[in-house]
Amino acid sequence: MRVLGIETTCDETAAAVVRLRDNGSGEILADEVMSQIAAHSPYGGVVPEIAARAHIEIIDSLIKRALDAAKLKASALDGIAAAAGPGLIGGVLVGLMSGKGIALATGKPFLAINHLEAHALVPRIAGGLAFPYLLLLASGGHTQILAVKGVGDYLRLGATMDDAIGEAFDKTAKLLGLPYPGGPAVEAAAREGDPTRFPLPRPLLGRPNADFSLSGLKTATRLAAEAVAPLRPRDVADLCASFQAAIVDVIEDRMRVGLRLFRERVGAAQGVVIAGGVAANGAIREAMGRFCAQTGLPLIAPAPRLCTDNGAMIAWAGIERLRLGLVDDLTAAARPRWPLDVTAERALNNKA
Repeated sequence: MRVLGIETTCDETAAAVVRLRDNGSGEILADEVMSQIAAHSPYGGVVPEIAARAHIEIIDSLIKRALDAAKLKASALDGIAAAAGPGLIGGVLVGLMSGKGIALATGKPFLAINHLEAHALVPRIAGGLAFPYLLLLASGGHTQILAVKGVGDYLRLGATMDDAIGEAFDKTAKLLGLPYPGGPAVEAAAREGDPTRFPLPRPLLGRPNADFSLSGLKTATRLAAEAVAPLRPRDVADLCASFQAAIVDVIEDRMRVGLRLFRERVGAAQGVVIAGGVAANGAIREAMGRFCAQTGLPLIAPAPRLCTDNGAMIAWAGIERLRLGLVDDLTAAARPRWPLDVTAERALNNKA
């Protein structure tokens, strides 16, 4: 089974081909990603119109590059998977329509993929990870603790009440005059800093639910920066280290609550997974390692290139759904918001 995956939900244009091996793992035959960092850097964040335009300009040639690298023609594929949301709607439409066009032209099954589900399932690409497992999904737009019970079967145990973790990193970087993308810039500066210099808060620490709230931490960081302005390089490094240490403490605490809720509502977990762009952060990966050592559960952390947005995770989610017969028709809509938890989706639909 070989599936083409297309990803255009934010500021990476990506196309990949993944093959399902006989042992149930996946083999990445091609993985092409075109970053838009240079285009968005002057603005300190992603500009939706610029992102959509860049996707349009590159998507066809990138898909061709992926097929050429995999040494396949589109007619030899077993399915076409494209991210249908959640994300910036202009970009989502570019990838979704491209995938539908290839599926229509080749007569191959089409799979409209939830970008969050792709993050949730990609740790299974290496094989050996069984359901159910506890997932921390952390990116620029999403922070959730989920019970992953099966393909299409998710229970949200906790979520952010305001900023996502990646968003908090990006806003802190911008506040401190660091370059875009902010997450890697803050992490790099934090390596040179003193994490104990600024006593920043740990929001919701010890609360019985598994939710996050990071806007207060962001505000406290701003106030600490204003108190020592004008900022010297040492101040910036210490602020970054203190901010990152607070994030790490919050994650460990929230995951402990998340695991308790998992055991109460689902049962025994087969492992703990971290996914999403923030999962590439070294300090957070180390913290998750400590958490798993304390709980006796294995930690599954995808390679950093599979944490950030990529086509391989879309293709793999397509394989997971295709082998269960969960195929979509060509009327599948682009969705700027698309919760994984069915209960959350019902609430969203009722609100609309």
